[in-house]
Amino acid sequence: MDAVYGGKVKNAVKMQIVGALVLLGAAWWMAGCKPAPELTQAQALAMIQAKYDQTPAAPIDITVGDRGMQQGDLAKYWIETKRYPNGYWGDFTLTPDGKKVLKLVSGGDVIQWRPENPTDRNFTVVVETLAANHLIARDVGQIETVGDSRIAPFTEDVNLNGVPDALQNIAHNPGNKLSSLRHATFVLVNGAWSLQSIE
Repeated sequence: MDAVYGGKVKNAVKMQIVGALVLLGAAWWMAGCKPAPELTQAQALAMIQAKYDQTPAAPIDITVGDRGMQQGDLAKYWIETKRYPNGYWGDFTLTPDGKKVLKLVSGGDVIQWRPENPTDRNFTVVVETLAANHLIARDVGQIETVGDSRIAPFTEDVNLNGVPDALQNIAHNPGNKLSSLRHATFVLVNGAWSLQSIE
């Protein structure tokens, strides 16, 4: 009986030692795996905008359709210098005022207006602002956890600062996209969230 009793005591002691080792190992593991810090929408927005601000400022491409051509004519950005026999083709030359605010993506200073027919409203040309700006980030949405990273949707806006009102009006015509839904991915770097990419 003593031997059996003694065996039970030894087994109980062994179980306590094993339990203590398991708890100690779990404590070490938890100490090495600290939970990721919170990533707030404000923090995400600040990192995205900082990235945009560090990127060289760029001009904006503006698609000009039939209505935009009329607006540009009224703003004296270009004037018609040639009308073709078909009655709906024309050449429009940039004015000195136009050259102060835009240039043609195709090069030169003459817009070659060549719609397919008199009622064609799909023909466009592309001009580029001389004003260069940084993109603007806003409206960060719900941040999602994907593996070890965080993904945040947000709105990216074209910045029209320094662009004259008449050219801004042309930029607001159909065919131009001034806002886009984008997604930013953040990863932990040395225990802090860092912007990895924008798509």
